[in-house]
Amino acid sequence: MSRAALIKRLNRKWFWQQVLEYLVITVATLIMVVGVYVFKFPNNFSFGGVTGIAIVLAAVTPFTAGTINFIINMLLMVVGFIFLGKSFGIKTVYVSLLMSVGLSVLENAAPMSGPLTDEPMLELLFAIAVPAFSSAVLFNIGASGGGTDVIAMILKKHTRLGNIGTPLFLVDLVITVMACFVFDVKTGLFSVTGLLAKSLVIDTVIENINLCKYFTIVCNRPEPICDYIHQHLQRSATVFKGEGTYEHKERYIILTVLKRGQAVELRNFIKFHDSDAFLMITNSSEIIGKGFRGLN
Repeated sequence: MSRAALIKRLNRKWFWQQVLEYLVITVATLIMVVGVYVFKFPNNFSFGGVTGIAIVLAAVTPFTAGTINFIINMLLMVVGFIFLGKSFGIKTVYVSLLMSVGLSVLENAAPMSGPLTDEPMLELLFAIAVPAFSSAVLFNIGASGGGTDVIAMILKKHTRLGNIGTPLFLVDLVITVMACFVFDVKTGLFSVTGLLAKSLVIDTVIENINLCKYFTIVCNRPEPICDYIHQHLQRSATVFKGEGTYEHKERYIILTVLKRGQAVELRNFIKFHDSDAFLMITNSSEIIGKGFRGLN
């Protein structure tokens, strides 16, 4: 293949990767918009972020939460470009715009006069889970939800704060406590619960998205297993020799990492074709390398 043809092929691959990535970002952001608008706004759940500020300010100003959210996000984008310059990612801009416009469109197209149901705890669960799921998807592909994430990016670049999460959590906590005074204690306590649960849900979703199975296989004949890994699962493996400490017999040890669906296939293959093999299967969400996650 000529150099020009190779470059053209790589450019085409990069283009379709970008299309798929922005499709995922769009869907995740729209899911977040629906979760915030349907479950957070009507119940005044103010557990941090720009949407939390918008909910609190909407109660004491003539503007709607969607309008305030739009204004704050636009101001933060301007601040981001001033302090971050080119490092202010296009993905952050895209998510901020889509989020702000989406909330404004829903306010005009489908106005809500009150909560969707009369079960505040049920609505709190959805107000936590839906946006947190979307945030996890965005974080996992290197995108940002905008809003207070812009403040984190600025602090990280222009200060020596080692842990940006701590000051951001304190800011979110202040917003949440304000809900107790602007609304009532019940709403404030719901908001505190949402703030504490949000990060746990995000971490859990990210971990499950990236979950892989790490195989350590001890066997007598590695060739059939390795052939199955190469040809059927399109993965690779590492093989080395070992010795059992009880009978001092030479054995082969195979190391490989697979996605969850592939792990089930390999486990079933070994079960029917090498019943003497010894398997150790470990969960891992931090597999970095070719075929999994990049170093960046």
